[in-house]
Amino acid sequence: MDPVSQLASAGTFRALKEPLAFLRALELLFAIFAFATCGGYSGGLRLSVDCVNKTESNLSIDIAFAYPFRLYQVAFEVPTCEGKTRQKLALIGDSSSSAEFFVTVAVFAFLYSLAATVVYIFFQNKYRENNRGPLIDFIVTVVFSFLWLVGSSAWAKGLSDVKVATDPKEVLLLMSACKQPSNKCMAVHSPVMSSLNTSVVFGFLNFILWAGNIWFVFKETGWHSSGQRYLSDPMEKHSSSYSQGGYNQDSYGSSGGYSQQARLEPSSEEFGQQPSGPTSFTNQI
Repeated sequence: MDPVSQLASAGTFRALKEPLAFLRALELLFAIFAFATCGGYSGGLRLSVDCVNKTESNLSIDIAFAYPFRLYQVAFEVPTCEGKTRQKLALIGDSSSSAEFFVTVAVFAFLYSLAATVVYIFFQNKYRENNRGPLIDFIVTVVFSFLWLVGSSAWAKGLSDVKVATDPKEVLLLMSACKQPSNKCMAVHSPVMSSLNTSVVFGFLNFILWAGNIWFVFKETGWHSSGQRYLSDPMEKHSSSYSQGGYNQDSYGSSGGYSQQARLEPSSEEFGQQPSGPTSFTNQI
């Protein structure tokens, strides 16, 4: 039997049933979806320019763009409807910084989640041996939660700019031929942005997962255990002092009652001396 099968048969993978490892596995999958839907995107739009002179028309102008969305580098040519001259244009905008930052966060989050999941499953004893492992895990989790929030927000704004810059109506306004009423300009089809919208959704879902996992990682650190000891020590002292006070009070009451009862009851010697007086008196008579 190979080592992986032995570990699985020994119940090592039961760590995935715990919230800490289970959320790490979800973060692993969601990070893949985030950078795959954004980093693997390629789309385009198609326009048509119908000039009065049909020989100068171009009914299929394809404009393709892709990640990292440096739209100012996307150049294309369109007819001017003034002879055979053509106009060179380019899209407007640059959303590469936000897109690349988002994908970078997703890739590193994937790598860390993969490594952490392996540690939770196969090296859980060493992970909990001292406080160093949980402490590093806690700090990294907080940092990635912040990065997911910033990266997702920035990419949501960048995606909004991409949608505006690739809107066929906005692109048609750049063409000089479309400013003449005699020419007919129209959009054949618009770019499909569904996968990019999905990447933004997965970005914020990753933020929710990482932020929610902060508590479970914090429970593994020494800070959580020391806080519990700090709260439990005063309660134990209070309960112990209370029990000691009750015990002393009971013993005092019992001893006090006993001594009082002893003082109130006459002694056997006194009880025996009382009839001795009259007996001696009768004998004298």
